[in-house]
Amino acid sequence: MPRAGLTPGRIVEAAAALADAEGLGHLTVSALARGFGVKDASLYSHIRGLDDLRTRLAVRCAAEFADRLGSALAGRSGEEALTAFADAYRAYALDHPGRYTATQLRLPPEVVAASPGHLRMVEFTAAVLRGYALPEPDLTDAVRLLRSTFHGFADLEASDAFGHPRAVPESWSRITGALHTLLANWPRTPAAGPGTDRMTAP
Repeated sequence: MPRAGLTPGRIVEAAAALADAEGLGHLTVSALARGFGVKDASLYSHIRGLDDLRTRLAVRCAAEFADRLGSALAGRSGEEALTAFADAYRAYALDHPGRYTATQLRLPPEVVAASPGHLRMVEFTAAVLRGYALPEPDLTDAVRLLRSTFHGFADLEASDAFGHPRAVPESWSRITGALHTLLANWPRTPAAGPGTDRMTAP
C-alpha cells in the first residue's frame, strides 16, 4: 500500500528542496525516503526510479524557471528585455542551484515537447531576440551566445570563482550591456544551409 500522504507532487517538491540544499548529484531515492521517514519502496509506489524522479524534477523546475523569466519580460522589449531576462536567469540560478541544474538536464525530445516550461523558455528567448531581427543561422548563434554567457557566469559566481575585487554585479551589468551592443550590430552570415540547429532553451 502507498504510504498515506505521499504523492508524486510531494516527492518532487522534496526532491527540489534536497537538490538546492545538497546539490542535484546528491539526490537519490534513498535520501528522499529518509527525509519522509519511510522505506525506499514507499516512494517506488509513486515514481519509477531515480531517472523518472530527475525527469519529473526537470519538468517542474523548467516551469518555475519559465515563470521567473516571463514575469521579468512582461511589458519589456529591446535592451530592457535583454537585461531583465539576463537578471532573472542569473537570480534563479543563484537562488536555486539544484533546481537550476535540473533545468539543464538533457531530456528525451518527447519529454521536452510535452513540457510547458521548456517550451515557454524557448518562446521567451525568441521574444528577447525578436527585436534584433536576426535571421538563421545568426539567430541560433545568438541563442548559443546568450545561453553560454548566462550559464557560464552563473556557474562561476555560484562556485565563488571570481577572485578579483571588482564587484561582480558591476561586471554583470557591463556584460549584459555589451551583449546588447553585439546583438544590435551582429555581423550577418550568408543564408543558412541544410542542418541548421533548432533553437533550444537558454
